[in-house]
Amino acid sequence: MYLICGLGNPGINYKNTRHNVGFLLADKIITHFNLDKIKEDKKKELYSGVINDHKLFVIKPLTFMNLSGKAISEIVNFYKIKLDNIFVIHDDLDLDISKVKIKQGGGNGGHNGLESIDQFIGENYYRIRIGIDHPGHKDLVSSYVLNKFSKSEEEIINKKIDKIVKNIELIFSDIPLFLTKISEQN
Repeated sequence: MYLICGLGNPGINYKNTRHNVGFLLADKIITHFNLDKIKEDKKKELYSGVINDHKLFVIKPLTFMNLSGKAISEIVNFYKIKLDNIFVIHDDLDLDISKVKIKQGGGNGGHNGLESIDQFIGENYYRIRIGIDHPGHKDLVSSYVLNKFSKSEEEIINKKIDKIVKNIELIFSDIPLFLTKISEQN
């Protein structure tokens, strides 16, 4: 059993912002694999389905980014999902636009969503980091992550997200191959 967590902020004001790239990818996975919504409340939307014989849950915490951990921990504890079967999708300022890296465990790099998750379930889950670029100065970060992508950036991000969705089943068995496939040109 696997859990994919797309991080973002709820509400129309945050749709298509840099900070919501986790929601964007989660939505594409949900649509592409026709996952069933099994729960929606003030804290989360939860979807379920099967990808290549792997039982999968996808969660979108609705608690705002900084409080994501509580909603995620409820699902992890209820379904008894192992930490190494959890993939959290989030934006990363330190990566170029659409660059993707995956790592298990480690620090949160100042990402408040990850910090919240770490507090509730620990650090040893996988992080799918999607690059959103950096505004150049740390004082600009707060407003930058809440800005929408430019048209050209949106095209780049959407192409990468389509590649990720097409190859998502590989994260369950072969992460290096997954990263190779999504970095290929075409």
